[in-house]
Parts: sequence; structure tokens; C-alpha cells
Amino acid sequence: MKKSSNSGAKTLFIILTIIFLFMWTYYGSWVLFLYFIYAASSVKILKEYDRGVLFTLGRFSGVVGPGLVFIIPFVQRLKVVGLRIVSVDIPEQEVITKDNVSVKVNAVVFFRVVDPAKAILGVRDYVSVTVNYAQTTLRDVAGGVTLDELLEKRDRIAKNISSLVDRKTDEWGVDIIDIKIQDVILPTEMRRAMAAQAEAEREKRAVIIKAEGEKIAAQNYAKAAKVLSSTKGGLTLRVLQTVSDISKDPSQKFFFLLPIELADAFLKKKK
Repeated sequence: MKKSSNSGAKTLFIILTIIFLFMWTYYGSWVLFLYFIYAASSVKILKEYDRGVLFTLGRFSGVVGPGLVFIIPFVQRLKVVGLRIVSVDIPEQEVITKDNVSVKVNAVVFFRVVDPAKAILGVRDYVSVTVNYAQTTLRDVAGGVTLDELLEKRDRIAKNISSLVDRKTDEWGVDIIDIKIQDVILPTEMRRAMAAQAEAEREKRAVIIKAEGEKIAAQNYAKAAKVLSSTKGGLTLRVLQTVSDISKDPSQKFFFLLPIELADAFLKKKK
């Protein structure tokens, strides 16, 4: 980046000051009034995050600032450029993906000026040119991938867009910090289809989980029955426990209990 010491403007400022002071002795207050106007228009103050691109009679003279800057009125012109990071929204773009799905995509671009001279001399409006180029690149890259890739690999696609834009904007003295894809808006019919598919997947998982739970419960019941049948008096104790649980219900019930030994004798006789 070429910088100007602005020494010529300072020297001329001092010379003209001496001339004004000399004329003051002859013309009085009018000269003093003109001198203050000249001094006010000659001094510029640039903040730490600003730089000034200086032109002398229309020719580029260098980059000045920050701090106190002297210019020659009517001869030199100062164009101030900010160096801080700027974020600009990329308007919603309608894109047809690689698998022929029409979607709308919007994004935001973060950038900053790293070379004020290039940003002023290279393009007319570096902000609008950078945003327009990012917008065009977004459409090109999004149109070269499928819908699934656009939804699942959003960050990787955004980095690809950022890299492509950054290579071009280097010529304009602009550095692309990042580009983020904010939203991918699908057509209404596709959103309904995807919602129905997601609902079917949830129902499928619920049925599978319920079936697995029933399978585990059946296995546990089978183990419990095997233990009770192999334990002497186990079935009798289980029946008594069941009767005790049912009797807690206040509704009327009738139970006919038979000795478990009678059932065993019946089964042995049948065999």
C-alpha cells in the first residue's frame, strides 16, 4: 500500500500562512477571515479505523491517515475509506439445484477493505460490486449441487463460495472474511412431502420400539413362569398375590378358588 507523507500540502500550508500573515498588516480583518476559512478546509482528522485516498488535481497521490491530515483546498480531494468489517445481506435468490428442484436461498457476506487505493481506484463502488459478485457466485454454486447436498453440507458450500469470491475481490483490495448461508426455502409441496416422510419415520421408530418392548416383556414373563412352575408352591403364592391386588378395587367381584394340588392331580391324570 502506497502512503503519502503529505509533506507538500504541509509546506504549501505554511507558505500560504506566512503570506496571509503578511497581508494581514495591510488588509486587516478580511484577510484573517479568509485565512480561517482556508485553515478549516485544509485540516482533516481521520479515525484509527479510517484511511484517506488523496487525489491532487485528479491524480492519485497516496493513502494518508489516521490522525491529522493537511490538504490543499480546491487542489486536493480526500476520499475516506473504512477498514472495519462490514456485513451485508445477499438478497433471496431463486436457484434450480442439480436435481431440478427450485429453491430460494439467502446469505450474508462479511468483508473488509485491506487496500484502500485498490478499493477506490479499481471499482466504482466496492460494496455493491462485492455483494453482486457474491450473489452471482451463490447462484452458480448452489445450482451445481443436489438439494440433499445443499441442506446437509451448507457450511462446506458456503466456504466454497467464500473462497471463490475472495479470489476475485483481492483485485479490488477487499478481503472476504466469511459467507454464511442463512436459509434454504423449499416449495410448499416439497415441505409437505418431507413433513409426511418425517412423520412416517417417527411412526416407524415408535412401532419398532414398542415391538422390542413387548418382546422383552414376553421373554421376562416366560422366565418368571418357568421359575414359578419349577418352585414348589410358587404358583399358589402368585395366585394369592394376584387376588390381593384385585381385592383393592372397590367394585364387586366373585372368586372361586381351587386348591392348586387339585389342578396338579388333574394334569397328572390326563398325562
